[in-house]
Amino acid sequence: MCDFNNLNDEEKKLYHEQLLQCANNFGGKNFFLHLLEAIRETKPHPLIAANSQFDMELGTITWNKVIFNDKLQLLLKARVNESKQDNLLPGKEEKSFKKILNLVRALKPIVFHVHPANKEDGQGFYFQTFDVINAEKTKLDPLFDAVFFCSVDAVKKALNYEPK
Repeated sequence: MCDFNNLNDEEKKLYHEQLLQCANNFGGKNFFLHLLEAIRETKPHPLIAANSQFDMELGTITWNKVIFNDKLQLLLKARVNESKQDNLLPGKEEKSFKKILNLVRALKPIVFHVHPANKEDGQGFYFQTFDVINAEKTKLDPLFDAVFFCSVDAVKKALNYEPK
């Protein structure tokens, strides 16, 4: 998702529509981009918040399970590999396979709820961490990737994409 230019037209259109719907449910593109900028500026990473919550003046993101820093670091490494091989899971023969599989099992049940501070701005939206395609293939959910990891410019490009 983060390398928007390398996606085919169908994927670009799909991600554009998903992000635009989420942005509209959060109060519009500007509010959504403001949320992403606040997440990028927060140190340490908001995902490791002990209260499983990220607050800012425009809204709140909550999730149902604490994520520890070691899991976040492993996720970041696996994310780099996903962009190369189009799969979060490495080959079964690789040393890191079991660690990544356990990471997926631990984080898969987490649901993130994004709520605008003002109910008039929208009803918010929710997303999960992964898209499990089958036993051998798992990908990061594009919304999870966009909200927590992709550059704001990449998300802006996806939001402003004009389908052909």
